[in-house]
Amino acid sequence: MFTRADRRLTGACALLASALSLVMIPLYFIYSGPPPAGNVLTRNLLTVVIFTLFLLFVTGTRRMLGPSARLAGDIAAVSGVVYAAMTLVAASLETGVALEHPDGSLDPTVDGPLAHGMALLHGPIARLLIATFLTALAVGARRTGALPRWVRIGSLVLAVVNVAFVPSLFNGMNPANFYAANGWGSTASIGAVFMLWTAVLGDAILRTSRDGSDGPAQPARLQAEEAR
Repeated sequence: MFTRADRRLTGACALLASALSLVMIPLYFIYSGPPPAGNVLTRNLLTVVIFTLFLLFVTGTRRMLGPSARLAGDIAAVSGVVYAAMTLVAASLETGVALEHPDGSLDPTVDGPLAHGMALLHGPIARLLIATFLTALAVGARRTGALPRWVRIGSLVLAVVNVAFVPSLFNGMNPANFYAANGWGSTASIGAVFMLWTAVLGDAILRTSRDGSDGPAQPARLQAEEAR
């Protein structure tokens, strides 16, 4: 059973991860040239904390969906875990550049072979994994009534937007290009939107906890939810 304490932990992790991402993402844009090593190390330390919290959130959502949405829940959990692991690998690669060149002469997001290797991680691969996570979560939540209808619809809309950025790998690696593989639109902007939506998911889970629900919706409640 997904208890009220489980819901509170899951929702709180989502909100905290989203809040920290609002601190981390601007660190990528405050320097017009290569950032100092301290900037790179700080933003990637925040990334480690954010995605540790995100892993807790993903684990909680799997428990929230329960056995009645087994396949959808498993798909959401696996795609969320892979997305987090992949992002942590990319953060490690960025940090390695800063540690190797502490003078700040290189920008780890655009300079050197490691930057090229991270292009798909931050771009198309991340977009497809997020779309898979959101779609599976929405489908599983519809079956169990674990999230309000408007949250499920919003998740599906954001999933479609993420899929639209998958072909960005054909548009080069100019970060100033909105639709490049590592462009400011296909990586930072849509990534920030997803983290903000994570806060929406967390808030919805916490509100369900305050409503006193400790498990998947019963048939009558699910029918009432769908009627709304």
